[in-house]
Amino acid sequence: MTTAEQNTHTDPADRRQARVIMVSGPVVRATPASGFAMNEVVDVGPERLIGEVIGLEKGVATIQVFEDTTGIRPGTPVHGQGMPLFVELGPGLVGEIFDGIQRPLKGLKERWGDFIHRGRIGTALDRDRAWSFTPLVTAGSTVTPGRKLARIPESRGVDHFLLVPPGMGGTLRRIAAAGEYTVEEVVAEIETDDGDRRPLRLYQRWPVRRLRPCAQRLLPTEPLITGQRVIDTFFPLARGGTAAIPGGFGTGKTITQHQLSKWADADIIVYIGCGERGNEMTGVLVDFPQLLDPRSGHPLIERTILIANTSDMPVAAREASIYTGITIAEYYRDMGYDVALMADSTSRWAEALREISGRLEEMPAEEGFPAYLASRLAAFYERGGQVTTLGGDTGSVTLIGAVSPPGGDFSEPVTMHTKRFVQCFWALDKELASARYFPAINYLQSYSAYGDQVARWWQERVGGQWNELRLEAMEILQEDARLQNIVKLLGEEALPDDQRRIIESARLIKDDFLQQSAFDPVDTYAGPEKQNLLLGVIMHFIHRLRDIVESRIPLYQAMELEVVAELHRAKFSWKGDDPAPFAALRARIDEAMDGILRRQAGPAATGGDREEEQ
Repeated sequence: MTTAEQNTHTDPADRRQARVIMVSGPVVRATPASGFAMNEVVDVGPERLIGEVIGLEKGVATIQVFEDTTGIRPGTPVHGQGMPLFVELGPGLVGEIFDGIQRPLKGLKERWGDFIHRGRIGTALDRDRAWSFTPLVTAGSTVTPGRKLARIPESRGVDHFLLVPPGMGGTLRRIAAAGEYTVEEVVAEIETDDGDRRPLRLYQRWPVRRLRPCAQRLLPTEPLITGQRVIDTFFPLARGGTAAIPGGFGTGKTITQHQLSKWADADIIVYIGCGERGNEMTGVLVDFPQLLDPRSGHPLIERTILIANTSDMPVAAREASIYTGITIAEYYRDMGYDVALMADSTSRWAEALREISGRLEEMPAEEGFPAYLASRLAAFYERGGQVTTLGGDTGSVTLIGAVSPPGGDFSEPVTMHTKRFVQCFWALDKELASARYFPAINYLQSYSAYGDQVARWWQERVGGQWNELRLEAMEILQEDARLQNIVKLLGEEALPDDQRRIIESARLIKDDFLQQSAFDPVDTYAGPEKQNLLLGVIMHFIHRLRDIVESRIPLYQAMELEVVAELHRAKFSWKGDDPAPFAALRARIDEAMDGILRRQAGPAATGGDREEEQ
């Protein structure tokens, strides 16, 4: 056993002890509990299974065990560790894969093979690896919570910073010279105002259920660019905002989150596979190390932290995985980074709450979920946001949670409660997915409350009439949805040209702007400039269609123009944000439309002259 493990698991003789009196799945009860505290971590049985105290009543402690409880029986000893469930925060998190309680899966495999056996633990951070350490302050300086003391390169794209922990400040009495140190070595010492000397190592521990403090919460006004047109333009997400991706089986929740992980304009990605199927999580674990970061050209895993807790893992660890991920995200936010957290999915997390609640014999609420489901969801999403850190930097945590409603029913409790606490709702549609239309985001059921907040950024950075164009496009889509009810009864040919123009315009918006291929090398990502240019040229064509119809020219003449095929290919043709190709396409549209109008005006003018002659 390593030194770190000995520190975590002290001699049982030195700890408070209780005995198991009841076992119900992942929940056990033990007595006497007078020495235990709420949320304290305990060891259960001779294998030292990790558990957490979640209830204390009349001398009985209720414990949720994060591992399989097979073989645990009444009389089994339980030992308290005297600390809450925590995560280790320090260099070495980026690029690693952890389970729901931050056990390093790579480390466990190296020591014990491909299977996680009960009682197998491992320290989250490598105790033997030495990190390059560069001090940023000198001894004798007055330091406050959140101050950056040193820089530690963690990967080719991420610099780790040693921070003064929250609640600690004073005079920096000692700081190590530049060199290489392990996470266990003391590299600094702070003398607090009351005269205590506090040693600092390269890592710290933080309770997962406790919010990390900040100096000030900021109003999000800058969009998190994802490169997905339906999101960035129609339903934008602000940096530090909250979003939900609900959808039934096969609608593309996981691939959408993969796209967001790859292309989102964030410094750090935290991906939580919470209760997902093993094959889906395996795909993430295999694909992410092979994906290249489009910003640096290095593997995407070098700025990604993966937390894998599949559906066949213990249910209690699934409940804890969400808190493990958000605590790590807050830690990097405190360094001034923009972090995007993907939770896939919160429905499986809610199911874990329901199972544990049932074991505790609590009064169920709607569909068997516990009555505190809404408050737990609110507490999770409220930990996102853009903040001024204790050290004076600006950082953010953007939360994107997938929701898996049974049968795609958005009226079920998890989806309905999630809608109360998120500002972006990207509803995936089964019919769109079945038609191979991706991203399968239903533009009628989805919404974003950040449109007005980020409009100024788009106006200043991109220019043009971004907000006016998107609002006009959404009005066309809504009018098209109304007309589709008539089309189902009478057919499209029965409509007059002014209504068919709406349908053709909506078709252009849906097929040539909203639909986007994740596998096309050009179309997989569209920057904000290209999005604005593409939507602008599509809306320009739609405006010219209106001129055609108002001139009483048959609509089909405009839709059969060769320039329409160019418009269909525009999203695949130009990868960058050069406005020249779009300006040229706009000119060809005008030339073609003007040609139709001139041909229509010619016969009319000739006929008028003949009447005058007569």
